[in-house]
Amino acid sequence: MKTRSNNILLTTFLIIGLSLLSNVCEAQKNVKWKQLFNGKDLNDWEIKIRHHKLNDNFNNTFQVNNGIVQVRYDQYTEFDEQFGHLFYKKPFSSYLIGVEYRFVGDQVNEGPGWAYRNSGIMIHGQDPATMTIDQDFPNSIEVQLLGGNGKDERSTANLCTPGTQYEKDGKTIKQHCTNSTSKTYHGDKWTRVEVLVLKDSLIVHYVNGEEVMRYTKPQLDPINGAVEGQLLKSGSISLQSESHPVDFRKVEIIDLEKYADKPKKLEKVIAKLLAEKRVAIQQ
Repeated sequence: MKTRSNNILLTTFLIIGLSLLSNVCEAQKNVKWKQLFNGKDLNDWEIKIRHHKLNDNFNNTFQVNNGIVQVRYDQYTEFDEQFGHLFYKKPFSSYLIGVEYRFVGDQVNEGPGWAYRNSGIMIHGQDPATMTIDQDFPNSIEVQLLGGNGKDERSTANLCTPGTQYEKDGKTIKQHCTNSTSKTYHGDKWTRVEVLVLKDSLIVHYVNGEEVMRYTKPQLDPINGAVEGQLLKSGSISLQSESHPVDFRKVEIIDLEKYADKPKKLEKVIAKLLAEKRVAIQQ
């Protein structure tokens, strides 16, 4: 009789365990990368270039060739501070985004010195339809992408704040750009940058699988003498054109919004995602 009871108990635990394992596996199975760039065209994107109306792709700045998004200046005679941004068609709130990029060629004539081998991933940004005709950058958090000059140290996945500020270690940071701890990436090699965004609570930058920066409370610049601005819980995602040719071969995202109000499940999903070190493969 005792042996039978033990067997029943063991079977019950086994069924419960298999059920829990199945639920965990199912949750992990549903966490998949979505490609924001379809490899063919820019139909899912909007373009805003300074001095030009929304979706005027001035001088064919943003192109798709050989399955790659390319920023090019072949038709420019000079840059004239015509900064551009390529916006995905919908906003996001909580997510992990992965972008693989490389700088190529020479900077366009009269491009600013600081914009040499310089681009960016703009997150929690404003709607491009609300940008003024002469606005240079959307109000946003910029994950700054930089390439090396072949000799000097120059980190990537830095943080810049057009129209915004943030908190780090409990202090409000107002300076425009802050360097990450990443190493320098010289030449035209592909580099992978990932950004974990959890509404207004946490943002973390990764380069080829290594954490290089984290901060909290992204917010708009304060108004009327306030210390803090409006917290940014969601917003647009865009890629920059800042006067140096750059290629983007992959722009992918894992939307974490469905886990946002389930902290334990969110923690497990993030731990699973970050357990894998994703590095750009050179081709």
